[in-house]
Amino acid sequence: MLDDAVPPYPSPPSINALALVFHVDIFLLAIVAVFALATLPRAIARFSRAAEWRHGHILRSTRLETRRPRAPLQPTSPHNAQGPSPSNPSPPDPGFASSSGHDGPQDGATSEASHTYFSHSHLLRHGSARSTRSGSLPPHVRAWSAILPPFGGFLRYRLDSGFSVGQAIVLGIYSVLLIYATFYASNPFGQPLRSGTVAMSQIPVVYMLGTKNNVLGMIVAMGYEKLNYIHRYAGQMLVLLANVHAIGYFYEWTFQGTFSKNMSEPARMWALIALLAVDVLWFFSTSFWRRKAYNIFFGTHIICFTLFLPAAYLHQKLMLPYIIAASAAYGLDHVLRLLKTRLFAAHIRPIHDLSLTRIEIPELNAGWRAGQHVRIRVLSSAMGWIGWAEVHPFTIASVAKTPEGLVLMCKTAGRWTGRLYEMAKVAGYGCEEGGVGRSVSIMVEGPYGGTGHAVFASFSAAMFIVGGSGITFALAAVQDLIQRDLEGSSRVKIIELIWCIQDPCALNPLVPLFTSLIQQSTRAPLKISVHYTRAADIPPSKEFLPGLTLTAGRPRIAKVLDAVIARAVSYGSGIKASMDITGVVVGACGPVGLGDEVSQAVSAVDPGRRWAVGGIEMYEETFGW
Repeated sequence: MLDDAVPPYPSPPSINALALVFHVDIFLLAIVAVFALATLPRAIARFSRAAEWRHGHILRSTRLETRRPRAPLQPTSPHNAQGPSPSNPSPPDPGFASSSGHDGPQDGATSEASHTYFSHSHLLRHGSARSTRSGSLPPHVRAWSAILPPFGGFLRYRLDSGFSVGQAIVLGIYSVLLIYATFYASNPFGQPLRSGTVAMSQIPVVYMLGTKNNVLGMIVAMGYEKLNYIHRYAGQMLVLLANVHAIGYFYEWTFQGTFSKNMSEPARMWALIALLAVDVLWFFSTSFWRRKAYNIFFGTHIICFTLFLPAAYLHQKLMLPYIIAASAAYGLDHVLRLLKTRLFAAHIRPIHDLSLTRIEIPELNAGWRAGQHVRIRVLSSAMGWIGWAEVHPFTIASVAKTPEGLVLMCKTAGRWTGRLYEMAKVAGYGCEEGGVGRSVSIMVEGPYGGTGHAVFASFSAAMFIVGGSGITFALAAVQDLIQRDLEGSSRVKIIELIWCIQDPCALNPLVPLFTSLIQQSTRAPLKISVHYTRAADIPPSKEFLPGLTLTAGRPRIAKVLDAVIARAVSYGSGIKASMDITGVVVGACGPVGLGDEVSQAVSAVDPGRRWAVGGIEMYEETFGW
């Protein structure tokens, strides 16, 4: 009778799994929209200048404006043109002077001395050529990290090498959403259908973030390489949920004794194929395969990605909308890749002191922004039986609209780059006196990445800290700033470049370029500090040229940054001038540890000094598989 008096406990309402995961995806889109709105003011400021619409999207060739040749300057001696070395510690003999007080190379600098097909004379311009029209200066919009520096510093804090609090928060929010969708009113081990449904809803996310031209990156103004950590994590979650889904059914069928019967059905067989595809893809995506056998990683990615979608559809036709979305993202990426691909004859030659190959494509001279990279394929049998088909990314080391065109510096770091270096050495030994070198056919795809909607020329000061081959990022950025300054379209008054290398001999090939840049930086003085970590017969600190120093040991980044801030603030001593101080931009490129060190130095700046200089923003260029 007691049972009759107590009303039955109400059963929980049934949950529509498809509707649940749909709303989770809508919430993810809402988060992306918030990030997009945060970038909107800078996007409007950037694209308010017509020139920005023509750069950073499609590589192209354009006619260069001709300039009246300058009178030749007093040349330096061939011996000193080679720059400093342990056996030749003396600086190049400055045989000429500039209006800025810096010394630079002669207009007739040979290709052999500069390791380039062209001389650097195209960089030398009269300082008076700069326009003084204030209307041509780029508008400056501070990033939210500069507006809220404590919050920005917190997000930059590194939990691990190359992994920040901000990245952890992004992955944490994503994890919470997936956990909620998987466990809400469901037991994933007793009800395996839910985990499969959640995995299905993330297929477009994984595929979109795995493309080079992904819509998400376009919306939030971030390159695919900066979103790659989300792609890897989302892929791992998809694999985990798919396996929980499968194991749940395997256990249920085994307990019921119907395993063979269920697996004989075509839909279940296709499910097994889809599961094997994602498991194989995950296994060969681990860091070991990415670092040691990239071709295997890449090949299995293509095969398994292609096989997974039709297998998933044949397993469950309800997946069709998600499969269409993933296929659309994948197809759009390849259409844009085709539109961004160019085939050119390139000049290659080795730079022995840097152990890299310099690639120059004179005909390709416009369409990119400083900091962007391209993906190249060298079409030569000398690259090996499969090397000609490999695609590798490299940061562009030159500025647009110069006679040398697009320049890449390919560091020897593996089998493919080693073969390219050996091929360039053979060409270098047999080249003519003019230093033309060997011509090879190269397929160039890009540009990609970059600094988003940030315009370095809108800041009051720019500081670059790079290591090793990261100098390519700094070279393009510095040349772009100086070029804009001469055109009267830059606010930058101070440029500081710190380059960390292991051997001081690595400085030799770049001395002509460095001196050219220093000479032409008449209104925005450029200071270059090269730091080496290996012992050599060179004094611990030596100024080889005004504005160019070579120092033993690691740089004191915090101290240099403080000096840059002080110099920038000194330009705004008056009330009107202080309103023109638009902050300091700090760029970092190189080993992960270097980026961590720069991030720590930026976060440690005193709030008062940060406010006085108009804010500090950091941009880190890293690339990983």
